[in-house]
Amino acid sequence: MTNEQDLMDQALELAAQALATGDVPVAALVVDASGKLISQAVNTKERDHDPTAHAEVLALRQAGSVLGRANLSGHTLVVTLEPCVMCAGAITQARISRLIFGAWDDKAGAAGSKHDLVRDRSLPHRVSEVIGGIREARCQALLTDFFSDK
Repeated sequence: MTNEQDLMDQALELAAQALATGDVPVAALVVDASGKLISQAVNTKERDHDPTAHAEVLALRQAGSVLGRANLSGHTLVVTLEPCVMCAGAITQARISRLIFGAWDDKAGAAGSKHDLVRDRSLPHRVSEVIGGIREARCQALLTDFFSDK
């Protein structure tokens, strides 16, 4: 299986594409248990005028379409920023088994920093493994540069 750093490197390369549309540079990948890429997406919230067009939601939708099912059990979601509450809800609904993310989001994160929705025992599904902080400095720098230009 491709290691976490390699997957995050792929996500970081993809995240830079969001800059062209004025969107926050966040990218997400869905990979199967062998590390095969199933889907990928970047934030398109500003481009599409869609408040739900976060990279995670778009990548999950695309993976469901590619696989022909909504249940993504056994798959890993890789994202450059800790998911928000909306995305964490989508991750649990998709039954993602493993979550890997880069930068922590102390203001709105829902995978361990502000909230921990992806592992909430009151929900019918929880992510089995959560790994945060992969390539954290690079992920954070991309976001810091974006917001410093605003």
